Amino acid sequence: MNIALIAHDKKKELMVQFCMAYCGILSKHNLCATGTTGKLIAEATGLAVDRFLSGKQGGDQQIGARVAYNEIDMVIFLRDPMTELPIEPDVAAMLRLCDLHNIPIATNIATAELLILGLDNGYLSWRDVVNPKNSKKGRII
Repeated sequence: MNIALIAHDKKKELMVQFCMAYCGILSKHNLCATGTTGKLIAEATGLAVDRFLSGKQGGDQQIGARVAYNEIDMVIFLRDPMTELPIEPDVAAMLRLCDLHNIPIATNIATAELLILGLDNGYLSWRDVVNPKNSKKGRII
């Protein structure tokens, strides 16, 4: 499966810790991330992460385009709800795209863990039926 990882600045360390904790599961899938988040994850875990631009430069929009083309199977977007950000319309667009295309999305660590554990238990295998071209391990871009 193709998994997109995005984290606001105050949530990047939490994303790295999450990826370290679930490295065994994540290593079985194709990962992509916005620039800085992807760099931090790759450095801390050794996981292969295809990196897009940073979020501020439109990386989340690049991932959103992949969602719209059904090339992403799951999004983990750790948001900082306490900081008002100028990219809030981009966040709303990502949520809308995931809703529109039935892509599971986690916006906090609790739902991220549920999605990853569900993925490991096979509860998301329906994505392989909906999107068979993404079910084989390979590069996203």
